[in-house]
Amino acid sequence: MSDTNHSRTLRDIPLSVLDLAPIIQGGTATDSFRNSLDLALHVERWGFLRYWLAEHHSMPSVASSATSVLIGHIAGGTTNLRVGSGGIMLPNHSPLVIAEQFGTLESLYPGRIDLGLGRAPGSDQRTARALRRDMRIGGEDFPELLEELRDYLRPRTEGTSTGVRAIPGEGLNIPIWLLGSSDFSARLAGLLGLPFAFAGHFSPNYMQTALQTYRHCFRPSEMLDTPYAMVGVNVMAADTDEKAQRLATSHFQAFLNIVRGNLQPIQPPVDNMDELWTEFEKISVQSQLRSSVIGSPDTVKQGLEDLLAATQADELMITTQMYHHADRIRSFEIVADIWKS
Repeated sequence: MSDTNHSRTLRDIPLSVLDLAPIIQGGTATDSFRNSLDLALHVERWGFLRYWLAEHHSMPSVASSATSVLIGHIAGGTTNLRVGSGGIMLPNHSPLVIAEQFGTLESLYPGRIDLGLGRAPGSDQRTARALRRDMRIGGEDFPELLEELRDYLRPRTEGTSTGVRAIPGEGLNIPIWLLGSSDFSARLAGLLGLPFAFAGHFSPNYMQTALQTYRHCFRPSEMLDTPYAMVGVNVMAADTDEKAQRLATSHFQAFLNIVRGNLQPIQPPVDNMDELWTEFEKISVQSQLRSSVIGSPDTVKQGLEDLLAATQADELMITTQMYHHADRIRSFEIVADIWKS
């Protein structure tokens, strides 16, 4: 599946969407879910391949905490999109429950469900404690939890049906992806011959190392003959560079609030971020978001082509945080136009 041709352009690869079902200041989760389905319908029409939802907890700006439930909502409202998790944070859950949930989703929407898995908590330690009955289970146990989950999904032959079974789940072809923001999951994905998705949208400093590790460690499997790497990227597109930069300030404020430990819904854009952050905070936020692509159609096209050239990704997953839903839709429309041009 991987293409090592360095002349490959944006039009040669699939584009997909990562959605956190953002809750804006003055909005509700109901609004967020309505907007997510509307965005999914638009990007399906524009030819995007996947629509993934991310698991986060105890965050006033994120409504996708019950990720499997929301996947069902999006899959039920669309026709062709692959819908999945970007990702399920496996240490938060019993592998059996995840096998059953995704077995149910795959049974309802055959051939359209992806199971992306991460090993981070997707929350702070206090929230992680509320989610887990046993805090001894954590990221270091991820390989064992992953193997348990994969075992539940394997077909059972005659005479091997003793023990715990995931029904629905076992024997279903549910693609498993490993997600990461460092090289841990990259190495594991390579060794297991699984596709790998890197969180370039918030961890750009480790991107090249993780991708190189994944490709170096890759061993062919029943699922993949060659490595398949997807890279997440923040894209804030608008009709002019100036408008895009202003709309992006909502995203900057969200990360600033994380730095400050002052979590809030997505805030309206502002004219000048320098009135809100200190120089240290500015450096911190910009370091995490330095791979973001922000600007007019020409600027965004160049930024995405540069990212593709640097990473040789097999697929890009676009995430866009904006205050106004109409601006978010327009941003994806611009990306779609660039992609097809």
